[in-house]
Amino acid sequence: MSSLLIHNIGQLVNIREESHLLRGAELAVLPCIDNAWLHIEGDRIAGYGPMSVAPPAVGDRIDARGGLVLPSWCDSHTHLVFAGSRESEFVDKLKGLSYAEINAKGGGILNSARKLAATSEDDLFASAWTRLQELMRLGTGAIEVKSGYGLSVEGELKMLRVIKKLRERAPIPVKATFLGAHTYPAEYKENHQGYIDLIIDQMLPVIAREGLADYIDVFCETGFFNPAETEQILRAGLQHGLKPKIHANQLNLSGGVEVGVKLGALSVDHLETMDDSTIAALAKSDTIGTLLPTAAFFLRMAFQPARALIDAGCAIALASDFNPGSSPSGNMNLVVAMSCIQMRMLPEEAINAATLNGAYAMSLGDQLGSITVGKKANLILTRPVPSLAYLPYAFGSNHIGEVFANGVAVSGQLAG
Repeated sequence: MSSLLIHNIGQLVNIREESHLLRGAELAVLPCIDNAWLHIEGDRIAGYGPMSVAPPAVGDRIDARGGLVLPSWCDSHTHLVFAGSRESEFVDKLKGLSYAEINAKGGGILNSARKLAATSEDDLFASAWTRLQELMRLGTGAIEVKSGYGLSVEGELKMLRVIKKLRERAPIPVKATFLGAHTYPAEYKENHQGYIDLIIDQMLPVIAREGLADYIDVFCETGFFNPAETEQILRAGLQHGLKPKIHANQLNLSGGVEVGVKLGALSVDHLETMDDSTIAALAKSDTIGTLLPTAAFFLRMAFQPARALIDAGCAIALASDFNPGSSPSGNMNLVVAMSCIQMRMLPEEAINAATLNGAYAMSLGDQLGSITVGKKANLILTRPVPSLAYLPYAFGSNHIGEVFANGVAVSGQLAG
């Protein structure tokens, strides 16, 4: 079994003897050790401590030179598989068109669906694998990827099979979410139940049979899927063993949070539009509220009310929403910085939300998200920086020195 010692660590971040989902004030507690060492055996964290205590003798050694070591980012909401960019719509937005207006004229999700239908499975995989490699180099150590640009039996299955190939090749965990209910295809615009029946009767049985998804998601929003439709689809997914996630309350008070709480959804994601009663309902539940600040930034929307959610006792995660239409970046370092700058999250809160709680939002909290003996050694080693707060403060710089997946440097695993 391989053995590695990282020593002279300026600060070892998010050390925990045991871990659990953090909510409310717990998010501001980020245990650290200054001037530390970390021991990895095989793909697992084997031990850690201060440099004043002699570290164990091991074969390979890495001098951190005062850099920080923290758990890799756990990005629990992405649309990594897509067929092409949508910068022309970016220009439309600059000219004043809204997200809903672009979608109504055949742009948005429908635009991505047309491109995806004309792209082969091999080409989809090649482009997605290139993106995933870039994100791993930026520190992402676990990722969730959604379908949703297929909007047909063939298209959705093609996307999910690409995600399965990513899972088989990637050195990091890849979770798959079925998002056939992303929007209504043009041919079902006036026949919502017809498309819902297609999802339930023709897509879900194949997805379950081939083991293509871990979760099921619905875009619960005005002009997309209403709460009753959302619940019908999610209940069908539950019957096939798929736990719910929901795109909720992005543009309006859509009722998505309430449906998620009712059905025990793992997470409700977006949450740009919240009121006191919705926040209270989420706080009383076991459902995680996943905030996607780069989507709000790109769409020039009000940012999610992170402070109100945390102060109410909600469990909060952070994710990138990487997609070609509303968040064309999967850089979790930027997500963390933006959460501090625009949502007034403390650096400790943002890092906890992007590591440990992000892991729990993918059912990976027992494997990733903290420096805990026995967890996978998916880690970020930063370049030497003055302090932890410097990471979100100096948001325009790349602070990554090296990234480890399963105890092995990602730069070597992805070489070539």
